[in-house]
Amino acid sequence: MKIVLAYSGGLDTSVLVRWLKDRYQAEIVTFAADLGQEEELDGLEEKATATGASVHFSTDLVEEFARDFVFPILRANAVYEGQYLLGTSIARPLIAKAQIDIARTTQADSLAHGATGKGNDQVRFELTYAALAPDLKVISPWRMKTFRDAFPGRREMIEFCTQHQIDVEATASRPYSMDRNLLHISYEAGILEDPWFDPTVPENKSMFKLSVDPQDAPDTPEYVELTFERGDCTEVNGEALSPAQVLRNLNRLAGKHGIGRVDLVENRFVGMKSRGVYETPGGTLLWQAHRQMETLTMDRDLMHLRDSLIPKYAELVYYGFWYSPEREALQALIDKSQETVSGTVRLKLYKGNVITVGRKSPISLYDQNVASMEGVESDYNPDDATGFIRLQGLRLRARHRAQGGGRK
Repeated sequence: MKIVLAYSGGLDTSVLVRWLKDRYQAEIVTFAADLGQEEELDGLEEKATATGASVHFSTDLVEEFARDFVFPILRANAVYEGQYLLGTSIARPLIAKAQIDIARTTQADSLAHGATGKGNDQVRFELTYAALAPDLKVISPWRMKTFRDAFPGRREMIEFCTQHQIDVEATASRPYSMDRNLLHISYEAGILEDPWFDPTVPENKSMFKLSVDPQDAPDTPEYVELTFERGDCTEVNGEALSPAQVLRNLNRLAGKHGIGRVDLVENRFVGMKSRGVYETPGGTLLWQAHRQMETLTMDRDLMHLRDSLIPKYAELVYYGFWYSPEREALQALIDKSQETVSGTVRLKLYKGNVITVGRKSPISLYDQNVASMEGVESDYNPDDATGFIRLQGLRLRARHRAQGGGRK
């Protein structure tokens, strides 16, 4: 038996290498997707093989992640429950797809992941497996009673790693889970399970890695200009950049100004509420700038139609249905809507705030003559509004005459 394990080198997957090998008497192939974790990937191969893996693969997926996964959800302005920019959600389908590729290359017959039995990631991984490789066996240790009995909590897992000389970042003094990629870092579990716990006070705020505390951000605001073509950011301050370079550049810039922190309680797909803390500095800038570009260049009714689909699109991504026909169909409509979303937005960054201070486009739908209150002649004739308003009010007048109006 050969198992390809999605491996991060964190607490759970470090335990799983040894546990899966011993339980199944299997060959363990570990796979780490490089999605922009940077130094977190250092030494993974040595760590995995020392823990019991026969071979380890680390695959550079940074540019693909930014171009084919992050940018499409930004074109959709996707936000789950009005707050979450889907940083973890959008990474899972790419990791699972690449894990399947490794399984095919190594002729493995099984896939395994370290997602907990209470979380969303187990669904995201396994829905991707179902869509792309239904023939492969799936092993989910957290849904196995024998595994849960051995590791009822993080303390037991930390003790296991200590006993087997497995190095992990999580410790009893810093008991929370962290997941990082180019778009964001998420923090959850452990001390963060108490929704009243404040991670921003001086004794706790060292948890954050991508952004400074807004109170510690520079006292002078900084301006940045983002240029879009067909809904994608292609330049930062006039410099042409690839999607991954855009995110790296904006992560540094926004993080310096304490931008992109969110602390929320969200509704997981499996039914429970969960508290999570997120840092999405560059993504926050892109989300706001993209929306501002749309206000200038997108037709009103097209925008309203697309906006009505955002909650459903975000829900599909959050739940793990990236490779579903309905998500693909929505993406086609969204991408069609982006054909005119081109131009430049200017933002001012200051102590956690993103302030839009300008937008321009050669194909702007904004007509200053039409919008002006200064009596400038244009295609808009105020006299036309009389008939427009009268027609709009027709049904309201009829209701009042027949039913007495809407007042109680």
